[in-house]
Amino acid sequence: MRVEPPWECEMPSEYPVPKTRATLTVGDSGKFTKVITEADVFKFADASGDHNPLHIDEEYARRSVFGRRVAHGILVSGIISTVLGSELPGLGTIFVELHIQFLKPVFIGDTVTATAYVMEIINPKRVRLLVACVNDRGEDVAIGNAVVVPPAETRLV
Repeated sequence: MRVEPPWECEMPSEYPVPKTRATLTVGDSGKFTKVITEADVFKFADASGDHNPLHIDEEYARRSVFGRRVAHGILVSGIISTVLGSELPGLGTIFVELHIQFLKPVFIGDTVTATAYVMEIINPKRVRLLVACVNDRGEDVAIGNAVVVPPAETRLV
């Protein structure tokens, strides 16, 4: 039974058919693009408890090395989770490991595209992917690798 969240949430009307352990191959890729909004930053600050003024206080952030507010790094890495859980491999994927390096700040209003590439089939139950995020200026903002357990079979619901 699908549970509706008690808050406003954009739920996709349909999902791509997930790749499975049997159908994933080295070189497969997926991506997801999102505009980072002020609402995203404030909601993440509340959800995580991370109220660092670099994220939520414009005056404080203006005096920082960045000159304006920046999105939480983990909020940005959440876009990677979206790629893995909805695009590649897709629904039913279990995200078990992430190693990431943040290269540049992401600012409110930036459009970030996260991409994942299958690098290695570690064993039938584990897959390593190269993951990267790029902003709308073409700058790499994060890069790393992730390990997932892809779904054993294709199930959309």
